[in-house]
Amino acid sequence: MNEYNYITIDNKEVLVEDEKNLLELIRKAGINLPTFCYHSDLSVYGACRLCMVEVEGMGLVPSCSTPPSPNMRVKTNTEEIRKMRKIIVELLLANHSQSCPTCQKSADCQLQILARRLGITEIRFKNQNKNLPIDDSSPSIVRDPNKCVLCGDCVRICSEVQSVGAIDFAYRGANTIVIPSFGKDLDKVECINCGQCARICPTGALTPKSEIEHVWKALHDPEKIVIAQIAPAVRVAIGEMFGLEPGVISTGQTVAALRAMGFNRVYDTCFTADLTVIEESNEFIRRVSQNKNLPQFTSCCPAWVKFVEQYYPEFVQHLSSCRSPQQMFGALTKEIISAQFNVEKANIIVVSIMPCTAKKFEAKRPEFIHDGIKDVDYVLTTQELGRMIEETGLNFSELEPESFNLPFGFKTGAGVIFGNSGGVSEAVLRYTTEKLTGEKREHYEFKNVRGDNGIREIKFNLADKDFSMAIVSGLGNARELLEKIKSKEVHYDFVEVMACPGGCVGGAGQPVFTEIEIRRKRARGIYDNDRMLELHKSQDNPYIIELYSSFLGEVGGEKAHKLLHTHYKSRKRIADEDMHLTYADKEEGLEVNVCFGTSCFIKGAQRIFRGILDYINANGLRNKVNVSASFCFESCERGPVARIGDHVIERCTVDLAIETIKKETEPYV
Repeated sequence: MNEYNYITIDNKEVLVEDEKNLLELIRKAGINLPTFCYHSDLSVYGACRLCMVEVEGMGLVPSCSTPPSPNMRVKTNTEEIRKMRKIIVELLLANHSQSCPTCQKSADCQLQILARRLGITEIRFKNQNKNLPIDDSSPSIVRDPNKCVLCGDCVRICSEVQSVGAIDFAYRGANTIVIPSFGKDLDKVECINCGQCARICPTGALTPKSEIEHVWKALHDPEKIVIAQIAPAVRVAIGEMFGLEPGVISTGQTVAALRAMGFNRVYDTCFTADLTVIEESNEFIRRVSQNKNLPQFTSCCPAWVKFVEQYYPEFVQHLSSCRSPQQMFGALTKEIISAQFNVEKANIIVVSIMPCTAKKFEAKRPEFIHDGIKDVDYVLTTQELGRMIEETGLNFSELEPESFNLPFGFKTGAGVIFGNSGGVSEAVLRYTTEKLTGEKREHYEFKNVRGDNGIREIKFNLADKDFSMAIVSGLGNARELLEKIKSKEVHYDFVEVMACPGGCVGGAGQPVFTEIEIRRKRARGIYDNDRMLELHKSQDNPYIIELYSSFLGEVGGEKAHKLLHTHYKSRKRIADEDMHLTYADKEEGLEVNVCFGTSCFIKGAQRIFRGILDYINANGLRNKVNVSASFCFESCERGPVARIGDHVIERCTVDLAIETIKKETEPYV
């Protein structure tokens, strides 16, 4: 035995391999050491101190930040350590909201789990909860600072994994708090609603925003036709809330539960995923033939779409114009069912069951609201559906499976695999390989697009033409790829992006998980579901074929475009007040506003601003013109932008601005 390859943990020798720290070795030895702030895919923070161990010759050290070294002798459970852990958890509880029984995270709260595990039956310290206001401004996430334990997990995943940084620590000492930028509400900052912060939060400080009560109200209204659509990733995760293994396909029980709860129709979002494949693939073929706006980016993930709108507006036109399957479903079913049953659209309620918190935001986008009526009325996460089933008193695992309603319940495997990272790309390949070659393929799987890596690349040849494709999950990886595309370091024809690592199976609305193996089991369940179906290619779905023949008309045609496509635009990252540099004496003074958003600033906004100020000062107009800087006009691709009076000038120059100011200030001169 080579002693340098082993350390001793609680009198047991453990082989040191690729472990970065003692904590990984201790867990390898089968000891579940408690911790709040450690995640293998995030940087080491070492804040909670729950993972302290005693190392001979070193004393007490945090195991998460201590690397293993030869001849170490480690104890994980001494009397001193046990007392210290209890005190740490008691202090956290004393500084924590006492609303545990009603907390949404109650069943999964790590603080409660640790309190039980450490045998804490009383809190010996005075409660220090400050009753800070709850931020429920976001359509996707509720932030309750009274339940925050300052572990920093949300800060690090938002910054390190998603590269957004919408929340961070502020202030010091006892006043330390985690808040959005400038202390604003969450919906006023650059949050992209992915909810990964809520997924990783160990307590109820960040949770998906519930729409359960709205859905119950609709179900209890006899005038409403309430329709459910179930996303692909839900079927391999909902069972976890009722003791089933991750990845077990529970579609039949889910349908039965929804019918028992009172839903009039239960459909499958995979149907419109099949529809998305056909529309998006033909859009891709058209772009390739025109060599226009390549690469084409997928647009199924609303968090990714918002990310592009905020940070990379120059790529907005590269997003597929296809709506997501959720939004296609809402528009399509309301159009067809209202005509079929002679019912007003306002009385048709579409409820989406999604693995994703960003879908709540997407359903409320103005592009998907017409005459005050939303295409999708409410979005429930997998977690919310589980709670509704529990509330109904149904024994989920003993429910007799039921099937979806037709026609929107029929799907192919191509629609099902949308739930995994790489699934959209594979579904598109299953279509385009036959469309471009004119030949039917017996084999339908493209395993080279599958995997765990955050960025995957493949090259292929179709109809004597070479193509390149990238598959990305996690927005930090997306940012890295976009920068390479901008610098022309890489070229792709098609890029699939999902905001959540691993795709929708790892969405923030899924049952809470910390181990990556759970996500992998869900992914395997998706592919198993695909293999069990009779059809695997969207173009073979007979109900899709009939839909085009009897209702939609031509693929990508006028009616299809109206119901199945949309448009996106650049978006302000943060709601800012304007910065004023001059103040007109009169209320009727001319208002001049120059955009200082990042894109406009890079394109010369500062030069225009300075030129305007120089002109105003030289011509004695300081008291007649109110000059201010804004931070986004949401026209980034056409910047720099200035608003002078009622005139919005895109691609503005100093000369254009001065010429307009001259005309507008003639009454004062």
